[in-house]
Amino acid sequence: MTKFRPCIDLHQGQVKQIVGGSLNDQGADTNYVSPYDAKYYADLYRQHDLTGGHVIALGPGNKEQALLALKTWPGGLQFGGGVNADNAADFLDAGASHVIVTSYLFENGQFSWQRLEQVKAVTGAERLILDLSCRRTESGWNIATDRWQTVTETAVNSDTLEQLSEHCAEFLIHAADVEGLQAGIDQELVEMLGQHCSIPVTYAGGARALQDLELVDQLSGGKVDLTIGSALDIFGGDGVTLEECIAWNNR
Repeated sequence: MTKFRPCIDLHQGQVKQIVGGSLNDQGADTNYVSPYDAKYYADLYRQHDLTGGHVIALGPGNKEQALLALKTWPGGLQFGGGVNADNAADFLDAGASHVIVTSYLFENGQFSWQRLEQVKAVTGAERLILDLSCRRTESGWNIATDRWQTVTETAVNSDTLEQLSEHCAEFLIHAADVEGLQAGIDQELVEMLGQHCSIPVTYAGGARALQDLELVDQLSGGKVDLTIGSALDIFGGDGVTLEECIAWNNR
């Protein structure tokens, strides 16, 4: 059964909702800047026992807020953003249930099995989440790294999902082309993930209403969980309320 998964996106030290594909060194197109800090959201999720959410640091200047969130709900949140073999243990020790890794796994645009083994030696597969966030290409979808600006040669397909599933606990997959646009989910991607993922997977990108949870549930056969960001009332959205998402999870 598809579950709602919460998020805390950090950019320049603040909780924000951004348009994913616009993120670069200068900044990003922003949908919402929260008046609250990361602790507020971590506390909110803890009160409602919303597990499996992710804290994502988008670029530098976010470590203090990230650590604050992890400390507020130890074991309740995953952390991603600049995670590598050298610092993964720090975030796990700080309270992250899992660490999420993307860009570190690529060297010069090529997937590095050596780096995967290095980070896995620190975390174990059971506390490692691989972020396979991607962009659409002519042949399907390819993993996008460096804040979704660099499209790699690694396809998100049945072979990749099968190979990598043995090395981690979950996948996190942002559809970067629709991230933050509230224009609907990438239905084909969700369907493909449902068919080929043998481990838990969370999809993010384009969700705009409670009905999207139903849609993801149908398309994936209940195998894919959904993160809703910009459309959510706690992030200034008017598409769906956190209460509705909690009720969905508890039904």
